Amino acid sequence: MKLSNQAMGALMMALQKSLMEQSDVTGMLQEFELEDTEDGLVIINPPVLRFPNKDENEEKIMPREEDF
Repeated sequence: MKLSNQAMGALMMALQKSLMEQSDVTGMLQEFELEDTEDGLVIINPPVLRFPNKDENEEKIMPREEDF
């Protein structure tokens, strides 16, 4: 069993979010729901990163792989 590219990206996003928020990553990792596919393990509920919009007070959501 191996991680899919999507799962690797979700793991890296979780680590980045943890660093940005200066929080412990273990809780986020424990909440991951995994599904075994032909491409490897996929994370069903990847973390969502929000970035403030410089032009407005709204936040933009970082796109997920399925948005492309």
